[in-house]
Amino acid sequence: MVGPVTASSTSTPLERDAALINAREHRVAPGEIAIGVIIGRTSEFFDFFVYAIASVLVFPAVVFPYVDAVTGTLYSFALFALAFVGRPFGTLLFTALDRRHGRGVKLTIALFLLGGSTMAMALLPSYQQVGMWSAVLLALFRFSQGMALGGAWDGLPSLLSLNAPPERRGWYAMIPQLGAPLGLLVAAALFGYFLYVLPADDFLTWGWRYPFFVALAINVVALFARLRIVATPEFQRLFETRELQPSPPFLTVFAEWRTIALGALATLASFALFHLVTVFPLSYVTLFADEPPIRFLIIEGVGAIVCLAAVVASGVIADRVGRRALLGVSAVLIGAYSGFAPQLLNAGPVGEVFYMLVGFVLLGLAFGQSSGIVNSKFTPEHRYTGAAIVANSAWLIGAGFAPLVALLLATRFGLWSVGAYLLSGAICTLAALAISRDWGDHAA
Repeated sequence: MVGPVTASSTSTPLERDAALINAREHRVAPGEIAIGVIIGRTSEFFDFFVYAIASVLVFPAVVFPYVDAVTGTLYSFALFALAFVGRPFGTLLFTALDRRHGRGVKLTIALFLLGGSTMAMALLPSYQQVGMWSAVLLALFRFSQGMALGGAWDGLPSLLSLNAPPERRGWYAMIPQLGAPLGLLVAAALFGYFLYVLPADDFLTWGWRYPFFVALAINVVALFARLRIVATPEFQRLFETRELQPSPPFLTVFAEWRTIALGALATLASFALFHLVTVFPLSYVTLFADEPPIRFLIIEGVGAIVCLAAVVASGVIADRVGRRALLGVSAVLIGAYSGFAPQLLNAGPVGEVFYMLVGFVLLGLAFGQSSGIVNSKFTPEHRYTGAAIVANSAWLIGAGFAPLVALLLATRFGLWSVGAYLLSGAICTLAALAISRDWGDHAA
């Protein structure tokens, strides 16, 4: 006979003890939340970009060697999209864990699943060793990554925005987005180093595996940084007042469908651009330009630094002109960029650099303010889960299939069609902002 759930089966006693340790002033400062958010998001994006780079430089040769390079990369990008399909399933599963066993248990399992899935890819056997099972295992690990990312939602960006001074909402909104350029910078640097020091055969045999091993260590550090914030009295207060309490996902969708839909569409321009300056150009240059991949990884590293500065600038600008206005202007600029920029990838080294650096500036400005733009419009009981669903939806619709679609369009119709694809995202953002005029500049 199964007995009742005991205290040891949940994380509540551990969270209560941790809250006593962190109760110095009975509230957590926004700066402390910001550190936890940056560490957590950097670890997630590092895992993301390690796979993204390998999907171009490694998996077509290791997992799909039986087809030509373009087809192998398209197959690799199809598996790339599985993580974004898996995120909603992760939200469903881990929300149930959160409600039954506590935030600490949920977050610990999610981050270890994320790091474990990424590290498992480092042990992936090649096609020559196990045949088609190599692709099956990679698909399983990638889907598990997505589920873990859906479960790793901890509400810290919402907590950060709720604790931010009203006149600095834009500044605090950009802080979670710093994790993207930081994660890209570390991932590109690691792959660039191994490409530089190893012969091509050694890199494809074992060198590419080391960046994946790093993931688990980074996730352990991120876990403790985030648990420290989750265990604070301020987080507990917001949880108890239902500001950060998980609600049933399907109930949240039915109750908040308009906010969810507009929130996902409002960020579509930045999410589409995200992969068109990080993943897609690396694949296009690797496949069609007679250049070593390490050169483009260096450009991506520099672009990540430029993007980091642009994300910070977005916080300053948004506090002066409003987040909604900045998102609208950024969407217009992205639309203009889509009309000429993709063709620069065929214009030689100078064109590639121009495409990347301008793209990263626009990405930083737009993506820097895409976090939680509609969070304040959710009712308190649905804010925690609603914010997670908006993030999942935006990534799935705007980013999940972008590398696959962009490479397919470029190879079938030319680079101009990639610009048209990006333009459609900018139009969706502008339409969502026009429909949602009632958000105003106070949206958090």
